[in-house]
Order: sequence, then C-alpha cells, then structure tokens
Amino acid sequence: MATAQRFTFSIDDLVKARGESDELSFQGGSPESFAALLQEALREPALWRRWRAMQPDPDEVDPALGVNDPTAIVTAHQTDVHVTCEVISSLPHAIIQHRLTLLIGRHWKLRNVSSV
Repeated sequence: MATAQRFTFSIDDLVKARGESDELSFQGGSPESFAALLQEALREPALWRRWRAMQPDPDEVDPALGVNDPTAIVTAHQTDVHVTCEVISSLPHAIIQHRLTLLIGRHWKLRNVSSV
C-alpha cells in the first residue's frame, strides 16, 4: 500500500449532509459519530460490500474499489455548523472520495492533502 497521507475535508452542514441511498447514508448528526462511521468505512469492507450488492451487476464492479486501510484514522470537529474532517490513510483519494460520497453525498470539499 502507498504511504499514508493526511486529507482535510470541510463539510458545510453535517446535519443535512446525506448520501443518495438511505441504506448507506450517514444518519447521525455529530462530528464524532460521522468520524467513527467514516473510519469504519475506510478500515472495513462492510459499506463497500453493501454498495456493491446494490449495483445492477455486482460482479462487474472493480474489486480495487473495495480496498481498505485497517490503520486509517478519522477525526472531525465542528465550528458553528461547519465540520472539519481529517483522514490519515494510505488509501488513494478516489477511494476516500467514494466512501465519503456514499455516506454524505457531495456535501464535502477537499481542502488539503499533505504527507504524514
């Protein structure tokens, strides 16, 4: 796996941030619950497997999308209604982006990527 990087994301209004599928979407409201859910989604394959099973032809889904990082660390804190989320992981940005989008749709923005 690649070297770990620090990804910093902003989420404008976490309480309203939801993904397209209710079955996969974040349903909480606190930054801590979101961080825990995203961390689990990056460390374990359960979210990806559920998403894959929902696809028209699950066998055609690229298995590389299901890669995980068992050492991923996610933290989040809130200032006013804005949430800053930090992910430390060796996963590529595309994988993190996919999991974020499943959980909260496109309600996030990448702010920074740096070496750990």
